[in-house]
Amino acid sequence: MPHDLFTEYIESWADWARVYQSIPAFEPMIRCIFRKEGLPPAAVTHLTPGTNAVFRVGGYVIKIYAPASAGFDQSADRQTELFAAAHAQALGVKVPDIVAHGVLNDRHPFAYLIMRWIEGRALGSVLETSDPGGQLLLGRRLRRLTDAMNVPCPPFNDVDVIADPERSERWLPYREAFRAERQAYIGRQKFGTPVFSHGDLCADNILVRADREPVVIDFADAVLAPPCYEQALIAFEYRGYPAFLRGYWEGENLSAVAERVWNGILIHDFGGDIVKNTFPQALAWKSTEELQAEICRMLAPAFAGTPPAEL
Repeated sequence: MPHDLFTEYIESWADWARVYQSIPAFEPMIRCIFRKEGLPPAAVTHLTPGTNAVFRVGGYVIKIYAPASAGFDQSADRQTELFAAAHAQALGVKVPDIVAHGVLNDRHPFAYLIMRWIEGRALGSVLETSDPGGQLLLGRRLRRLTDAMNVPCPPFNDVDVIADPERSERWLPYREAFRAERQAYIGRQKFGTPVFSHGDLCADNILVRADREPVVIDFADAVLAPPCYEQALIAFEYRGYPAFLRGYWEGENLSAVAERVWNGILIHDFGGDIVKNTFPQALAWKSTEELQAEICRMLAPAFAGTPPAEL
């Protein structure tokens, strides 16, 4: 096997960030991988960038993980993605078929994953061009999908979404009183039985096919977590589409959903960043109750006209 297909040196995350979207840098290696796996050659084209190098090659998508020399070991993410995609598919969730995976030892050892290409548009793009009725339908379909996916599951990685201290790092910019209250609250709260969660159902990780059915991609952030974990990110990600959220939470009331979202965002790996990016005043808050009140206001348009919660 040649060792000169990839000619760039990756010695830091900055090195990886500079090159990971470069087709010329990766194309020789991609062609070698496709020959190795017995897959047909095709033009290499860009896809939406993420953390890893992701390209379309004809009827396939190849993801090449950042090597360990970049300063971040992605082996756990890769194993999580392999398990989670297969598990979600077994639950009836539409995901791209994985056709090959392995490691190519070139200048660096590069782990890769090859999936079938799914013809579809990112959910965010579809929502932008859909009327409220179409958004409502998409919300209902995503809820059916997450209800099928968010069920108890055997452990598949070592992530503890509640107790892992690294998962609180995004809250460090907040005031000390806020952080202390958050930590005390999640320490005593009973979140319920953990379930299988995708963890990052953002608008780029859900494709909508021509038949309007959603397909889920990129399971690298999958975790066992309370059900509120998945729904918290959905609430923030799609807050600009009240009809979509109305379809997602159809039949529920604002106060119950807002409390669930509040709980979920307090424990979400991206929670601290999501909150301060949504509410510019967040870093001045002294109490998590201020966050809860803002979540109620944020979600109110999705529940306009629905009956109030029973007291």
